[in-house]
Amino acid sequence: MTASFTHRLATADDLPALRRVMDRAITELQKGFLDPDQIAASRAVMGLDTQLVADSTYFIVVAPGAEGSGGLDDVDGGARIAGCGGWSRRATLYGGDHSTDLRDPALLDPATDAARIRAMYTDPDFARRGVGRLVMDLCEGAARAAGFARAELMATLAGEPLYRACGYTPIERVAATGPNGAAVPLIRMGKALCEPGDRRGAGGQP
Repeated sequence: MTASFTHRLATADDLPALRRVMDRAITELQKGFLDPDQIAASRAVMGLDTQLVADSTYFIVVAPGAEGSGGLDDVDGGARIAGCGGWSRRATLYGGDHSTDLRDPALLDPATDAARIRAMYTDPDFARRGVGRLVMDLCEGAARAAGFARAELMATLAGEPLYRACGYTPIERVAATGPNGAAVPLIRMGKALCEPGDRRGAGGQP
């Protein structure tokens, strides 16, 4: 259920709370998919990309203030970030500010390139309540409005079920090796945002 949630674009003031949500999600929601060494290694390719916030393409889903295992994150007068995620017109496919070897700020061409779906995280206290799907809908709608007819993302094993449910299909499976030598499985996935030959839903003229 998402009826009690609101959403808005993230701002620089939200960065500390976003980092806390991401840390909890990385730690808790990958259990059962990765072993502890892999979870530790995944931090090298996960986390906050502040370029998304600067570009005004990063959404947060806000729940009314309610104490949970993670405590309150001080946003919107004490309300809590239930989840977050964004899209990008830049070439970077995944990674945080610290993932310098993965970053490419080049702008994509909506006529030929796929928009990126980026940095999807749900606070563990709000898992399986429709938060991830809400963020996906927001990101896809914004990318479509910007003229993109296709979207791609790099999924973790924990995120793959959501993306499949949202219509994404695997393109390739890769592994990222963390500083501790553990290999983290990743899946590049893609989805058409409008029917082939129909760009009316992708920023084109009716």
